[in-house]
Amino acid sequence: MPSQVAVLLLQLSINKMPLLLSLETSSNVCSIALHRNGQLLGASELQIEKSHSSHITVMVSQLLENCGTTLQELDGVAISGGPGSYTGLRIGSATAKGICYALDKPLLAVSTLHSLALQVINTTPNPEQYLFCPMLDARRMEVYTCLLDHQLNEVEPIAPVVLADDTFAEHLLNKQVIFFGNGAAKFKDLQHNNPQALFIDDISLSAKPVGELALIKYNDQAFEDVAYYEPFYLKDVYITERKKA
Repeated sequence: MPSQVAVLLLQLSINKMPLLLSLETSSNVCSIALHRNGQLLGASELQIEKSHSSHITVMVSQLLENCGTTLQELDGVAISGGPGSYTGLRIGSATAKGICYALDKPLLAVSTLHSLALQVINTTPNPEQYLFCPMLDARRMEVYTCLLDHQLNEVEPIAPVVLADDTFAEHLLNKQVIFFGNGAAKFKDLQHNNPQALFIDDISLSAKPVGELALIKYNDQAFEDVAYYEPFYLKDVYITERKKA
């Protein structure tokens, strides 16, 4: 039987490990995760379009209950901050900001493209041998993308890119590049079996890597201003009026 002092020390050590809730709503996937000091405690995902606003708070409540904790015990809330779906980002941001404001918790935001890339980097043997290119579909031949090394340093910054045969041609001459995300299939058709361009299918956005990256920001106290934070939409949103009959 452990002594009372040992139990107290264990409890104190646990209390120093941040408990972070993460939300990923920048695509049709509504994903949430709970991490204790970067270790995944539980996650929930729903791949139903236009379901974020009606399901996310229920998902959060159920996940916290299943993990035996409460909103009050959270040390912070992290969100996938964009780029991505305007509506999805807005829903995730509003949910996270509501929790943070009501409970006086810090808000953390991580790059959607960086968190997507982290999934691939974590499962790639010798990742230092490659560059990583997450691509999010922005309709037609356009994608939201960037080019990263294995430490998530940006070789090419996040930008909207209209894909062409010579996109990233200079980088493909010097190193193999791994492409993934729901916009990568459009680029695969342009590469014509280029051995330098490697493609991975079925990599979808998830709150799990959001939580991993959020821990770094939490330890650096890189918090967002809850009142004034806005997602990284990357492009201006254009709203058109309905034509009169």
